[in-house]
Amino acid sequence: MPTKITVRTNGSIRVEGDFELFDKEGNKFDLSGRTQIALCRCGHSKDKPFCDSTHKEIGFQSEIKARKMPPPVPKL
Repeated sequence: MPTKITVRTNGSIRVEGDFELFDKEGNKFDLSGRTQIALCRCGHSKDKPFCDSTHKEIGFQSEIKARKMPPPVPKL
């Protein structure tokens, strides 16, 4: 299944499908077979990078609407 990423208004980033997750050193997270996870966007989760729903307690707000991005700038 292809990867689907959904940025939830006032909430987490939902990742579903076939994906791998790595830390900044390139170490792979053991997701124990999960095909869907929620990543923290508010910065207050006690289980970063995963969402623990703290955004609900702190009143995190961020309205997300899909839009077209400008073309990438060519590298010289």
